[in-house]
Amino acid sequence: MGLRENAAAAAGRALTDEQQDDLRLPDEFADQFPTPDPMADYEPGDDDPDMVPVSVAWLRVRREIRAIAKGELYNQSGTRFNFRGVDTVVNVFGPVTLKHGINIMPSKVEASYGEKTTKNGAKMRECSVLVTWTIMGPKGDTLTLQTMGEALDTADKSTTKAQSVALRTLLLSFGLTPTHDTDPDADCHERGESPVRSAASYRDEILDMGTSRQRMAQINYEIKQVGLYEAKVVNETGEEEGLGVFLYRIGQERFAGGGQ
Repeated sequence: MGLRENAAAAAGRALTDEQQDDLRLPDEFADQFPTPDPMADYEPGDDDPDMVPVSVAWLRVRREIRAIAKGELYNQSGTRFNFRGVDTVVNVFGPVTLKHGINIMPSKVEASYGEKTTKNGAKMRECSVLVTWTIMGPKGDTLTLQTMGEALDTADKSTTKAQSVALRTLLLSFGLTPTHDTDPDADCHERGESPVRSAASYRDEILDMGTSRQRMAQINYEIKQVGLYEAKVVNETGEEEGLGVFLYRIGQERFAGGGQ
């Protein structure tokens, strides 16, 4: 900034476009007075990151952070679940982003507020934020991303908490950071409203020649879960037999040769 601009800034005035044009260096002198390069005198140190684009540097961060498990437990007011807290996430990402020359800075925060009442009648301040983040790489090039966060607090911490949630969302989402936990869809559970099947209906399905080996294994699991494993059924010869024993016997007879 020149003397004229400094004087204008000190007086609280902004220069007009024409005044700005007057201060610009004529094109014919541009080659003689090039814009200073902040990296021109840079001498890398032993611990400095490689001078790569921000996209490459972030890829290296992701390559090092393979997963962050849900190792923290929330267990209050009858609610229990595992989660990845913001401190845990920042503690993992912090050293690795530093190693690869990544800076993460909030460049804009848009907040909105509301009020909630708990079941005990306490007033809580609710904050929702939209944070615009600037991700700067070691060469100074940047990426711009946005995430949202929400939080409740009885005092004056809802804004800080909401921004922390937005930061955690940024790191985990932009980092595509898995938990390596078991996929919830891997478990099969009967819905509470589903009627319990009778032992006789299971017997009929077991006797059906179209019932596969995999389905027989699933039936074994189901009848144990609903308490029908010891239930008596009339088998194919007209005799009473425990459903679990019946299932095992029919399975052995049908699939002894390795059939499906």
